[in-house]
Amino acid sequence: MRRSGPAAIAAVILGLEGVALAVVGIIELFALGAGDASSAASGIALIGLTLIGAAALIAFAFGVLRRASWARSGGIVFQVLAIALSLAALTIRPTPWTFVLVLGIVGVVGLVTLIATVRREGADDPRLQGRPSDDA
Repeated sequence: MRRSGPAAIAAVILGLEGVALAVVGIIELFALGAGDASSAASGIALIGLTLIGAAALIAFAFGVLRRASWARSGGIVFQVLAIALSLAALTIRPTPWTFVLVLGIVGVVGLVTLIATVRREGADDPRLQGRPSDDA
């Protein structure tokens, strides 16, 4: 069966977010090596968590392409977190508008495409065939 358009868009967004987060992790690694961290232990933990998040986003991208429900739900969670982070950044003075707008727009677009993918692929799920519909 062909992938839906929203699924492909969602996978691209998740993959690009994963690559961007991996780049942030690498930048953090260089900052730790340059001695810019106040605590080496917390710096290492932050780098580890950042790289785990990047790996999860990339795994979700591949999972969405393979029509895995765990990938769609995990991707939705990450998009909601991105939107929340974008809104939280509005409290910083001066407001980092580029960060807020890019993260917020990408989060909303990712969330919308993932929800569209869930609706489309959920209707085609053979496990749900023959069940009574909520529309009745």
